[in-house]
Amino acid sequence: MKLTCVGCGPGDPDLLTLKAVERIKDADAIFAPTSKLGKPSIALSIVRKYIIEESTLVVNLLFPMTKDKETLKLQWKSNADNIARAVLEGKRVVYLTVGDPSLYSTWIYIHREIIENYKEIEVEIIPGIPSMVAFAATAKMSLAEGDQTLGIVPACYDIERIKRTAGSCDTVIFLKDGRYFDGVIEMLSEVGFDDYSKITIAQDVSSEGEIMKTGRLGDLKKHKNPSGKYFSLMVAKRDDKA
Repeated sequence: MKLTCVGCGPGDPDLLTLKAVERIKDADAIFAPTSKLGKPSIALSIVRKYIIEESTLVVNLLFPMTKDKETLKLQWKSNADNIARAVLEGKRVVYLTVGDPSLYSTWIYIHREIIENYKEIEVEIIPGIPSMVAFAATAKMSLAEGDQTLGIVPACYDIERIKRTAGSCDTVIFLKDGRYFDGVIEMLSEVGFDDYSKITIAQDVSSEGEIMKTGRLGDLKKHKNPSGKYFSLMVAKRDDKA
């Protein structure tokens, strides 16, 4: 009785590992997260071409976009129970997650429920390429070198909290919700990033609709709303003058 979590990477199906593709092709049941019932799963769309058996059971699981902790806990438990039932029935089960399972993924909550309530289920985790790494490859840039420090900010809602991270790092990666990037760009000057600091912004990394642009902090401060899309990523490099 084994459950396999597959990290699907940032969006390009060709960036999946060989082991990930093997597990997907061999699966009897595949579970994938979605933020709204009836809405296509991004993770599922990445791996769709590798699902070769028409008899494979494909189930979308709801992970609602809410901050209500009780609602979330109940949904996580329900999702984990659904997955566990399939495993206990003897099916080869795969759970999909965008990016890497260990980094801000829905899998973290499923895994927590499984290890607490279904100790008889063996868990296998197959890593995936995080969006920030795919981003750096496309931009042909280094994220950190030598003794430089790297900070990762998962959301840009609390500017005061972000200041503490940005103020102590040479490179800062801002994940998700580009609607808040205006405030972040203003904040960077306050924590020591000068106008020549390099800022690279991308939307829909590693997908057909990918957009990427690089500029200097001073120039970006003159333009509002550098990225109005939720699935955006921004990298700020303090001392990159190249």
